[in-house]
Amino acid sequence: MPNSQTSPEASRLALIASDTERAQEAFAELAQAHDWVPQDEADMVVVLGGDGFMLQTLHAMIDSGRIIPAYGMNLGTVGFLMNRYRNGKTLAKRVAKARALKIAPLAMEAVTEDGKSHAMRAINEVSLLRETRQTAKIEVSVDDRVRIKELVCDGVLLATPAGSTAYNLSANGPILPLDSELLALTPISTFRPRRWGGAILPDRSSVKFRVLEHEKRPVSAVADQKELRDIAEVSLKIDRETELTLLFDPGHALDERIVAEQFVV
Repeated sequence: MPNSQTSPEASRLALIASDTERAQEAFAELAQAHDWVPQDEADMVVVLGGDGFMLQTLHAMIDSGRIIPAYGMNLGTVGFLMNRYRNGKTLAKRVAKARALKIAPLAMEAVTEDGKSHAMRAINEVSLLRETRQTAKIEVSVDDRVRIKELVCDGVLLATPAGSTAYNLSANGPILPLDSELLALTPISTFRPRRWGGAILPDRSSVKFRVLEHEKRPVSAVADQKELRDIAEVSLKIDRETELTLLFDPGHALDERIVAEQFVV
């Protein structure tokens, strides 16, 4: 469940950057501006790049079992999860004064056609996508109750607030503020039921997708950048035991950007 608080001042900061030219140039500049430590010794990590590299960094922390707050500076494109890039003269003070926003990923339990179970985490979204020219047929359940017996579509996704401005938005799903405690259930190219445009759910909800006719109409599941093919069913819920912390500058205009994005034409 997201919440905001003031972050404590940190004496040990790590610096990492994506492999893009802009991020590497900034890394070289900032490397001289502070006494950095390796990430496995740090209290917080400064992340240079775009939203994709921030997601990569957060997933690496989940996989390692050592999660520390992340302060991003945008050297990518959109940068919804990042702060504005500035030079290193005031960086330590900015990080010390940053506002902490806690988010939790989706826990995915997937069963493939061979009966094997797979567990993954998704910070942005979990998407089910047809693998062939055949449309997918998917049964959708929320809180153990079947809500749609047969969704005929190219796919369907469940997005967190952090992911609502990513694939979810391109699929005409709603934008969710990071502290909204909601999930977006969004169909992709729906054929039937024709008028169903998705749903907004409390983040305490559990969601299950069961693939119908999966041998004839194979479906893959993608948890952020990780893909599983030939899915039989997927169960999703928020993993409240895995809490991630993003740091934002005071007065960071993220809320305004979320509102403004909904009026882009």
